[in-house]
Amino acid sequence: MQDSPKGTGPLGKREAKLAWGMLAPTIISASLVVILPLLAIFWISFKPITLGDLRVPTPEVYERIKGKIENAGDEALYDLRLTNSSREEPITGVTLQDTLPEGMIILELPPECTLNGRDLFCEFGDWEAGYRERLRIPFSGTQAFVDADPNPRESVAILEGQANSVLFDSTFTLKNFVKIFDGREFWSVIGVTLFYAVFGTIGALVVGLFAALLLNKSFKGQGLLRGLYLFPYVTPVIAVAFTWVTLFDPFSGSANALLIQMGVLAEPINFFGQKPQALIMVTVFEIWRYFPMSFLFILARMQSIDSSMYEAADMDGASPFQKFWYLSVPQLAGILSVLFLLRFIWTFNKFDDIFLLTGGSAGTRTLTVDVYEQAFAVSNIGAGAAVAVVIFAMLLVFSYFFFKYGSQEEGL
Repeated sequence: MQDSPKGTGPLGKREAKLAWGMLAPTIISASLVVILPLLAIFWISFKPITLGDLRVPTPEVYERIKGKIENAGDEALYDLRLTNSSREEPITGVTLQDTLPEGMIILELPPECTLNGRDLFCEFGDWEAGYRERLRIPFSGTQAFVDADPNPRESVAILEGQANSVLFDSTFTLKNFVKIFDGREFWSVIGVTLFYAVFGTIGALVVGLFAALLLNKSFKGQGLLRGLYLFPYVTPVIAVAFTWVTLFDPFSGSANALLIQMGVLAEPINFFGQKPQALIMVTVFEIWRYFPMSFLFILARMQSIDSSMYEAADMDGASPFQKFWYLSVPQLAGILSVLFLLRFIWTFNKFDDIFLLTGGSAGTRTLTVDVYEQAFAVSNIGAGAAVAVVIFAMLLVFSYFFFKYGSQEEGL
């Protein structure tokens, strides 16, 4: 009898089912964390909403007692301020329920309200956008009311109503995408983003590669130097960004002062405040800050290469450059491809570095900064989500072509 292929028998099927069952909570959790926000961004990108539209229109009430009840039988006003929180959407079927303080004797009820014991119920009907009303209900207080000295807001009035929210209705539009693509600055923003992502990624890989070559030999103080190489990556970004801005400040920065004293500059340069220096500087900052990651991965791969190949190359009289180009580079191609993919995606999505250094000014406005500007500075959430969808689409296209035409080594 021929044995069944490995993993296809009854035991293998049970083990596979058990494995999937154990992995299911993790897979579901990860999928929800990734997929739900992505679906929300796509949904919002087709909705004509602003920052204020994220809040569903609700009826609001503010309660207070106008007057002072000092003795039993004194009179005052139960003051209710009613408003529609939205200036654009109406609210239908508005009702109010409240429990009055003990000892409050209502002298006259508004026509829209009824009283059952201490339970007050009011039916206001429909409120138009921006609706405001004020109810003043006269009452007198008994000795129990005087002794308790209640605050009406301790018993929260329940105000209910129905309203449509543009966030959840069936209204969809392409105006957000039309707006961003018609914008004069949008295509320049894409150019800035590509410059920043491409040169920032390549620069970090090249510097990381040279750093790994320097530390691929054993020497005294190697551990300390490795630790210093990691400094840009492990230091909080807000600290290093502030340091760079201070260092290259045109008035008090030591970099300008040093360059002027050396005769390189005739007058100070605003490195982070004018074109094209600002874009170059934020790209250099990206390279400096993130080359340690490339350095660690490349160094680990270098130290796993069989040294016998280099010994044979030495016997054949190969130069250091020939050993690097014909031996090291082919061995490093796989890890360099992986690092390029990851670093490009991360750099393309980078927001905090540029925002801390320049705020997106002086020609450094990338797509991620544009998302922030559209969503919060202009309060156009729909346009900001549309830019985020464009970022997702561009990275999806990049990943497709990378995996289709890129290196096939090490599983790529």
